[in-house]
Amino acid sequence: MEKSFSDQDIANGLVKSKTGINGLDEVLDGGFPVGRSTLICGAAGCGKTLMACEFLVHGATLFDEPGVFIAFEETPEEMAQNLASLGIDLNQLIAEKKIFVDYVKVDRSEIEETGEYDLEGLYIRLANAIQTVGAKRVVLDTVEAIFTGFANESILRSELRRLFRWLKDRGLTAVITAERGQGMITRHGLEEYVSDCVILLENHMREGIATRTLRVVKYRGSRHGNNEYPFLIDQSGIWVMPITSVGLDYPISHDFISTGIPRLDTMLNGHGYYRGSSVLLSGTAGTGKTILASHLADATCRNGERCLLIAFEESAGHIMRNVASAGIDLRQWLDQGLLHFHTARPSLLGAELHLLTIHKLVTEFQPSVVIMDPITNLVQIASLFEVKSLLVRILDFLKKQSITSLFTSLTEGGEALEQTNVGISSLMDTWILLSNIETNGERNRIITVLKSRGMAHSNQGREFRITDRGVQILDVYTGQRMLTGSARLYQEAVERSAAEQRRVELDHRKREFERKRRVLLAQIEDLQAALDNEEMELRQTIEQSEQQDEVRLSDREQMAQSRQGDTEASQPAQEGD
Repeated sequence: MEKSFSDQDIANGLVKSKTGINGLDEVLDGGFPVGRSTLICGAAGCGKTLMACEFLVHGATLFDEPGVFIAFEETPEEMAQNLASLGIDLNQLIAEKKIFVDYVKVDRSEIEETGEYDLEGLYIRLANAIQTVGAKRVVLDTVEAIFTGFANESILRSELRRLFRWLKDRGLTAVITAERGQGMITRHGLEEYVSDCVILLENHMREGIATRTLRVVKYRGSRHGNNEYPFLIDQSGIWVMPITSVGLDYPISHDFISTGIPRLDTMLNGHGYYRGSSVLLSGTAGTGKTILASHLADATCRNGERCLLIAFEESAGHIMRNVASAGIDLRQWLDQGLLHFHTARPSLLGAELHLLTIHKLVTEFQPSVVIMDPITNLVQIASLFEVKSLLVRILDFLKKQSITSLFTSLTEGGEALEQTNVGISSLMDTWILLSNIETNGERNRIITVLKSRGMAHSNQGREFRITDRGVQILDVYTGQRMLTGSARLYQEAVERSAAEQRRVELDHRKREFERKRRVLLAQIEDLQAALDNEEMELRQTIEQSEQQDEVRLSDREQMAQSRQGDTEASQPAQEGD
């Protein structure tokens, strides 16, 4: 039965059917063309059959579109076993009439090539299968098997055109797989011309490392991604990495996330890293990069957020054991599901597949912090240009998700410390340099914030120590030159001794002053007592003098009165005479 489309469908452009395959619909700008044929071609082992199966299974389970799978190389039993490794129960889907699987065995003895030969028998079986489940999706795997008995090129081409037209006339969204040809996309060189969408799968080998890639060769009536995209096949199926470059329109946050080291937070404007920013820890071997990164992981999980730690040098067990000596217990967060380790040698995958793996891990785990330790190991599998391109895409992807990222970078001995082997320091928001200073036969660690965009940060190098309680950043030594280790301890002891001597001398001077003060106070008291005595004697003298004056005055008055009485007594006697 032919499928017709409304004028509205035509006005809206090409109708598409979602594949449900991670990343592929984004590359295809929506999915495969509805009612048309899509050709998936490539060499053996590229993943053609798996991609076709996922398209069919996702249609039946996610989009309510039953499908038919016509197999020419595998039986339904073999297909069910293969898909079971991906967690897909094909037999259950068959029992529910969501998928119909038909195995067609084709051999030369069953085909007689004549000028009148056609594929009516195949069309009858295919039509019956479509009607049985009401199929909207059809997969033919692989097209070469249909024509294995043909030698006449003209008949072959005619039947290929007829097959593709038969599928299109019935409005079926068809996926057809084909083998890669010599110097051509397909073996017969015709399938790609009669197909509306052509996807080429390849398996590249570079220095013994395999990388699967996908490229959309053509897509009639639709825009699509033009680049070569890596894809990964794992226990959950196919993952396609569509992102090759991203604009600079990142979401901005004014929130902070603690480094896990209080004094380092203080050096970074008192708060720590900006949420969603990128951080680089660089330094030579043994400077403590992994320990500082583990502090961030511990602080993130302690705050109830998730952290993804990607390690290229050590296993998860080794990392947890080593940082436990510094008082950092990462196992508790691993057990609680807040911390996830992904540990692998860089040579396990190609550069593009590392990018895809990280994309997949982030999508599934949804962390708020991602740590990569160390990124310099990636130069083992790719050139510096390719590694930088890889890291730029990782940074763009993580910033788009507002995920705080921390990268450690190993600086080889003898190289300039204020540079990185992969040349990404300019892309980082915060760059912290860890270094070793050798003085007096010992090596001591120094931490310096080279830059931290958007904040006022410390410009002083500070000595730090790795103790059983984690990283401890020491106070800034404010002498004329920077001292570390035993030299610093000796100088601090000298300064403490000098300070103690000054304190003793000051105490002596205080005691001497107090003695003199007491002597002077005693003298003052003696002088005051003498003065009081003299004052008392003076007052007594004055009082005696005043008393004497009063006595003399009283005597005078008495004498005056006495004389007056004598005068009055003598006057009558004179009159008698």
